[in-house]
Amino acid sequence: MLKKLPDTLVIISVVLLAFAIFSWIIPAGEFDRVEKNGYVMVVQNSFHNVKQVPQGIAELFQAPVKGFAETALVIAFVLFVGGVFGVVNSTGSIESGLTLVLKKTEKNPKYKRVIIPLLMVFFAITGATFGLSEEVLIFVLITIPLCVSLGYDSIVGVAVPLVGTAIGFGGAVSNPFTIGIAQSIAEIPLFTGWEYRLFCLLIFSVLGIGYLIFYMQKIEKNPLSSPVYELDNIFRAKMKDESSIEMDSKLAFTMRRKLVVLLFFITIVILVVGSTALSWYINEICALFLGLAILTALVYQIKANDLIATFLAGAKDMLPACLVIAFSKGIIIIATEGKIIDPILFSIAHALEGFHPVMSVEIMFFIQSLINIIVPSGSGQAALTMPILAPLSDIIGITRQLAVLIFQMGDGLNNMIIPTSGVTMGTLAIAKIPYHIWVKWIFPLMAILFITSMLLLIPPATFMYYGPR
Repeated sequence: MLKKLPDTLVIISVVLLAFAIFSWIIPAGEFDRVEKNGYVMVVQNSFHNVKQVPQGIAELFQAPVKGFAETALVIAFVLFVGGVFGVVNSTGSIESGLTLVLKKTEKNPKYKRVIIPLLMVFFAITGATFGLSEEVLIFVLITIPLCVSLGYDSIVGVAVPLVGTAIGFGGAVSNPFTIGIAQSIAEIPLFTGWEYRLFCLLIFSVLGIGYLIFYMQKIEKNPLSSPVYELDNIFRAKMKDESSIEMDSKLAFTMRRKLVVLLFFITIVILVVGSTALSWYINEICALFLGLAILTALVYQIKANDLIATFLAGAKDMLPACLVIAFSKGIIIIATEGKIIDPILFSIAHALEGFHPVMSVEIMFFIQSLINIIVPSGSGQAALTMPILAPLSDIIGITRQLAVLIFQMGDGLNNMIIPTSGVTMGTLAIAKIPYHIWVKWIFPLMAILFITSMLLLIPPATFMYYGPR
C-alpha cells in the first residue's frame, strides 16, 4: 500500500526553508537585466558576484506574506474562477447534460464507439479551457456504469474523464490555473500562443482516443481480456438491480440547464477572443466570469443568498491553491532577496552551455516532468518553476512562450499516472482499480505522449517563431 505523501504546502514550506538555508551557503550573484519589448529580460554573459545577503528567521516568516501581496491579482483571479465554477456546478447543468448523453447511448449501443471518444473530447476541452480537474471524481461515477453497461470495463470508464482532462491540461489553450498563472509570471500576454497549443491539444487527443479505441476493440472481441473483469462484477451487480441508468428530476436536462451550458460555452469563446484579440488580462477576465455567474443565477433563478453561498463554496475550494501560490512566491522572494536565484540560473545555464537549444529544451522538459511528481498542483508548480524557467529561457536563447509550453506539458500529461495526484488516486479508489493495474494499462500511452511532447517541442525551439520574446 502506498504511504500518504506530504501535502503540497508541506513540500513547498520545506523548499522555502531550504532556500533560506541556501542563502547562507550559495555565493550571491546577479545578472544584469534590461527591458525589451515591454518585458524585463536577463542579459546574457552579464553574471557577476555581489555581497552575501543571508535570509534569517524574520525574512523566512515574512516571505509567504510578501508572496501573497505580490501575487494578489493572480490569487484574486483563481478565487473568482473557482467561485463562478461553484455557481455553474451548483445548477447540475454539466452533469445532467452528460447523463442525458449517456442515457441515449445506452438506448443506442451502435453509437457507443462514437459517443465515448466524443466524451473524451469534451473532457479534453474542459481541461484545456476551464481547468476541469477535481470534478473528474464526480463524472467518473457516471462514466464507469455507462462503460460497463456497454460491454467495456471500469478502465474505459476512468480513462474517458481522467485521460481526457489530463490531455486537456497537457495541451491547454486557456486554462486559468496553469497557462494563466504561468504566463503572468513569465510576463507575456495572457493566453497568447494558443494556436500552437491548440495544435498540440489536437495531436494529444488523437493519440489518447486512438489508444482507447484500440483497447475497446480488444474488450469487444474478448471481455475476459480486461484486467479488471472480475473486479467489475460489483458494478454489474449494481446495474442488474437497477436495470439501467435512471433519469430522475435531479438529473433532467431542463431548458434552464441547457441555457446554462450554452452560456458556459459562449463565455469560453469570448474569453479566447478577448484575451487574444483585445489583450484582456485578469481584470477583464474576472469580470467576464462574474457576468457568467450572474447570468447563470438569473437563468436558473438562484436566490441572492444562495448565489453568494455557492460562489463562496467554489472560492473556498481554491484556497489551498491560493496558499500554494503565495508560499511558492515566497520561495522566489527568499531566493531573490538572498541573491541566490541568479547563481542557480547561471549554474543551470552553464550546465546547458554548448547544447543545441533543442537539447536544452528537452532537458528542461524532463526536469519539469520530474518536478511534477513532487508538486502535482498545476498552479503551485507554475508559481514555483516559472520564475526559474522564464529568465532561464532568456539565457539559453529560447522564447518565454516556449518555457510556458515546457511547463504545461511537464505538468499536465503525467498527472494521470503519478501517485501524488489526488485526482488520479481518488478516481482509482472510486473505480476500485488497483494502482499497479492502472499503471500497466496507462504506461504505453504515457510513453507515446512523452515522446510526442518531445517532438512537439522541437519546431518552436528550432525556428524561434513561437510567441513573443
